[in-house]
Amino acid sequence: MDVAARLIGSVRLPGAAALVTGAPHGAPAGRLALRRGDRLEVYGVAELFADAPRPEAAFPAPWPGWDRGVDAVAPDGSFAVFSGQRAVRAVAADGRALWEHRHGCWGPVVGHPHTGDEQEVCGGLEHGSVHVPADGRSVWAHVVDADGPEHWVVLDARDGRETARFPLEDSAASGSHQFSLPGGGTVLLCVGMGQDGVLLYGADGAGTPDGTGPSGVRDLGEDLDRILLDVHPDRPVYLTVEHSCDDLRVHAPDGTVLAGRDAAELGEDRCWDYAAGFADADTVVAVAENGEDDGPGHWLLDAHSLAVLGPVAYPHPVTGSLRALGDGTWLTHDRATDTLSRWRRAGA
Repeated sequence: MDVAARLIGSVRLPGAAALVTGAPHGAPAGRLALRRGDRLEVYGVAELFADAPRPEAAFPAPWPGWDRGVDAVAPDGSFAVFSGQRAVRAVAADGRALWEHRHGCWGPVVGHPHTGDEQEVCGGLEHGSVHVPADGRSVWAHVVDADGPEHWVVLDARDGRETARFPLEDSAASGSHQFSLPGGGTVLLCVGMGQDGVLLYGADGAGTPDGTGPSGVRDLGEDLDRILLDVHPDRPVYLTVEHSCDDLRVHAPDGTVLAGRDAAELGEDRCWDYAAGFADADTVVAVAENGEDDGPGHWLLDAHSLAVLGPVAYPHPVTGSLRALGDGTWLTHDRATDTLSRWRRAGA
């Protein structure tokens, strides 16, 4: 049975498509971070859909020509951390550089020369990511060394001092993104390697700024090749999709599978897309492609069991990617009109 969706806001904002495509930049609770040009802008979700949306804060990018890292804004909004091609840098809202952590170049050729200009952007699409957990005390960064190996490092958010380093021996990243599970414990790192698959790591983030470092860093992939999609708004569980998009799963912090749903159960030739998340504590919204010309459809599932609640029925045709916000709503983007829309389950 179809599940009706109700439109609760729409806005035309250049660049807003990035809010529903690719890995999202980290933002404080109830906020969205959007990279537009040379700024990382922070919007309240409701305020974004005002007649003339204005960001609450805008952090100038330290390397204007580089826009491929996954950045993050501190939970209190006082600073942003940028994942650059050759450094991680924390920046205050007024543009002051607070600290910088240098690393190797994400360019695909190991040991290639640089001009010495910090604004130089080398070829290649490879990038890392940064993440600031809810307590705001540490910065977790996926970086590469000058001779090629990649590491997951923990930095003190006050001064950028490195407090821990974990080698990612099997990683040859094309990109990455990170989340924290609710409760301030586990930090998750998902590394995409293109055709070579996906790596997924978890670590205990407690106590890192005092130098104790992450404990229990573990490989959550177990050769299962799964992409991290979202974390639950309240419970310490997370959602993944298999790299070939056959099934969705909900996991406990240690990787234990709590629920799963095969795309084949929706019908012949169905496969999950790389877009799904927790619409709220009890509901997952996901995209399933069907191999037909009418494009992918959106589906609601029970967040505990992943039982299918039904396809989403919109008041007008909606296809493509989406982003769940965890507050009972989700976002879609219409490429033809460059319109961002916010939806809620009708009657909720």
